Amino acid sequence: MLVAMEQAGVDKAVLVQASTCYGHDNSYVADAVAAHPERFTGVFSVDVLAPDAPDKMRYWVGRGLTGLRLFTTGSTMPNQADWIDDPRSFPAWQCASDIGISVCMQMTAKAIPQLIHLLERFPGVPVILDHLARPVLEDGPPYTAAADLFSLAPYKNVYLKVTPRVFAEAQRGNASPVSFFRRLICDFGASRIAWGSNYPATEGTLRELLALSQEALSSLTSQEREWIFCKTALSLYPALVKT
Repeated sequence: MLVAMEQAGVDKAVLVQASTCYGHDNSYVADAVAAHPERFTGVFSVDVLAPDAPDKMRYWVGRGLTGLRLFTTGSTMPNQADWIDDPRSFPAWQCASDIGISVCMQMTAKAIPQLIHLLERFPGVPVILDHLARPVLEDGPPYTAAADLFSLAPYKNVYLKVTPRVFAEAQRGNASPVSFFRRLICDFGASRIAWGSNYPATEGTLRELLALSQEALSSLTSQEREWIFCKTALSLYPALVKT
């Protein structure tokens, strides 16, 4: 990863727990962050339905990790999980609020109504949507099929992670990067949008993925791109600023 970052010109990175491989054992991420704190911070995963979830969260924060990720759909979980707003998870969300960490959500648009319950109950927790919750964009402007995504704009604790999947989706059918990302900026603001490489899960080198992302966002202003490629991540993960 360090070599890939050097080749791509990426100074610092947030390492996200590979839930599909290691589940809730975040040891590899924690060890990597401990070995290179000047380059990395990390996002861990726990079973938020377990009674000891807050204790586990504090343990991984004590190991130097600075964010939580909830994996509710993906390659090893093809259907959207239905436990997102289960009351058993509330102590974990309260813990995230108490210790001041963000929660990254791997989910689909189907779970947005459940997410809204959490956004309203825990307004102090920054929530980051991986892949923008996988919206359908091929209908093009005004992107009616992605209405659920845009309905989250009034919730100021919602942040968006734009990834290679989003860039590909923004070129399907009647969609275009220019029209979609301008709409995204207008509704959410660049300070609530962060780039995610999805490396190495997405095919290609980190340098190639960054170049594709920069091209897709080339119509934005330099200030907007600075937020997306740097400043938003620094606001969500202050540990990157301190080292």
